[in-house]
Amino acid sequence: MRFANPLFLILLGIIPLLVWDYFRRAGAREAGIIFSDIAIQKNIKPGFRVKYRYTPMILRMAVVFIFILALARPQAGQREEEIITEGIDIMLTLDISGSMKAEDFAPQNRLGAAKEVLKEFIKSRRNDRIGMVVFSRYSFTQCPLTLDYSTLLELLDKVNIGMIEDGTAIGMAITNAVNRLRDSTVKSKTIILLTDGINNAGKIDPLTAAKAARALGIKIYTIGAGKPGGAMYPIEDPIFGKRYVHMDTEIDEELLKDIADETGGLYFRAKDKEGLTEIYNTIGRLEKTKIETKEFANYTELAGLFILPGFIMILSEILLAHTLFAKIP
Repeated sequence: MRFANPLFLILLGIIPLLVWDYFRRAGAREAGIIFSDIAIQKNIKPGFRVKYRYTPMILRMAVVFIFILALARPQAGQREEEIITEGIDIMLTLDISGSMKAEDFAPQNRLGAAKEVLKEFIKSRRNDRIGMVVFSRYSFTQCPLTLDYSTLLELLDKVNIGMIEDGTAIGMAITNAVNRLRDSTVKSKTIILLTDGINNAGKIDPLTAAKAARALGIKIYTIGAGKPGGAMYPIEDPIFGKRYVHMDTEIDEELLKDIADETGGLYFRAKDKEGLTEIYNTIGRLEKTKIETKEFANYTELAGLFILPGFIMILSEILLAHTLFAKIP
């Protein structure tokens, strides 16, 4: 139940004032008779008229209360909500080439940091189908588009460097991701591509793949991962064991910008894990799930149910005040 005009309920505050005024005036009207001894009067029980003398006043206050409620227009009914959700299809495209071992995203290497950030990104989504493509010299689908985030996270855990022959086939990665999205019927289709290298493998030019994405209404966000100037890279020496060498960071930023611009996306540069986290958060804010809420309400006026009892109480109060509880001036 609700009140269509709830401001009228403020008038309920006058009821205590009316009661106070009634007793003030009643006290001023009371007369007294002098007795030398009131012992006899103490044993006399009050009569019906004395015992229930406040009945007309109670009826009057009840009428005021009921009419104020009627002015506030009580309504009964029900409200329904229809929530329409339109998710986004997202293909996470991750470079797993050997250069992702570089440890400039301390305390982890680039791939380890990327996996942690991707986990948080996946957990933050709702109603979006998400899939994953991994690539180095070749590209393959690690997980097709799915709403089963727990399975996606398990498959992400299994991603490691060395799963595919080394290299960086950006064009093939985009093509694979586009193929996973081309039959999608949702309005918003997105590829988020992370790489730390330059395109040096594959038979498909990255810009050609980007043009195909644009034709299918797919937006590509590109991320270049790596500190400027290079990073320490671990290698296994058959004689001295594990040791580190300095490796230059080679990212074709112009290419990544062109890919993003071609499809209406954006290019980002991640120089550390915190920066990478902020990039995925930014993309998450840009690519929001569309949620529409429609409300339906059907209310019935209840004021009429209060008016009839109110008039009955008015008549009862007038009748009692002039008959059973009549006062002699």
